[in-house]
Amino acid sequence: MIKKFHGPDRRLVLGGLVVLPLLSVTWPTGGAQAQPAAADPLPSWNDCPAKAAIIDLVKTTTDPASPKFIPVEGRIATFDQDGTTWVEHPIYTQVVYCLDRVADVVKAKPELKGVEPFKTVLSGDRAAIAKLTLKDLEKIAVATLTGMDVETFQAQVATWIENAKDARWGRPYTELVYQPMLEAMFYLRDNGYKTYFVTGGGQDFVRVYAQRVYGIPREQVVGSALGVKFGHDAQGKAVLIKEPRLVLNDDKAGKPEGIHLEIGARPVIAFGNSVGDREMLDYTTSGAGARLGLLVLHDDPAREYAYGPARGLPDTKIGTFTPALDEEAAKRGWKVISMKQDWKRIFPFDP
Repeated sequence: MIKKFHGPDRRLVLGGLVVLPLLSVTWPTGGAQAQPAAADPLPSWNDCPAKAAIIDLVKTTTDPASPKFIPVEGRIATFDQDGTTWVEHPIYTQVVYCLDRVADVVKAKPELKGVEPFKTVLSGDRAAIAKLTLKDLEKIAVATLTGMDVETFQAQVATWIENAKDARWGRPYTELVYQPMLEAMFYLRDNGYKTYFVTGGGQDFVRVYAQRVYGIPREQVVGSALGVKFGHDAQGKAVLIKEPRLVLNDDKAGKPEGIHLEIGARPVIAFGNSVGDREMLDYTTSGAGARLGLLVLHDDPAREYAYGPARGLPDTKIGTFTPALDEEAAKRGWKVISMKQDWKRIFPFDP
């Protein structure tokens, strides 16, 4: 795992192309009727404006007597993934995947062993890897994310995600999900909302584990997407081959565009954490009726990480939360969720 990485932004690295960029579990999906409220539907949250706003939105939009009532078919909730529902520092998980896959790529194509940037990645020199250029990352992404059929790619991701572990916590990346956000997803689904991922990460990548980890079906994952080409394998089976061609860059303005193309309805509530999510919140809260936008602020270096540069936090190229975004949130009523102040627990494994 790379300790520090000062790479390009998500639009280039995780656009499904770093031109770039299992287990069966039954999850509640919510019904047409609002469910009885628990004593505390969000137990890992401290009492805070964000928690109150989520609960109020759910109550007012699911009560048939409320003037803000929304029929079940209109209850749409969207979540960014990286930095919003799981850890994104010090480097995006999908980028770690691409780097980890280099060894297998070189094994299949030994002629790449002495070729840059594959040679640098194989060296394990973290400082050198951190200095890889955008063109270097493009080569790595093309080699690790394209050229295989969709099923092969899904199998490769499934194997990796089950075995790879984060260096800081020594746990699988799928355990580094935020318990308060899981509770928000459950609460919304219990009250008839459909929960969608709208992520800058690769759509095919996230679809591998979204159901198991978050209870979000693969068809409810909207992400940056590569093109595919129909063909047949050596046995004559019809397959789709992943190509180095970016079809949807699901970041910034690409998020509302992707929402329209793949969901077809404006969300009622949207969760994000960075400048890449601004347009999604703008689109969501510009609609008529009850709407809510929320942003996660990483301000807890002890339990997770702290970065901004809003509110004097360290600057970062990964998950940037600028003072301008903070100011816009205040003006437009978007709720900023402080990890440090608003969450009792961050991870499911926290005491």
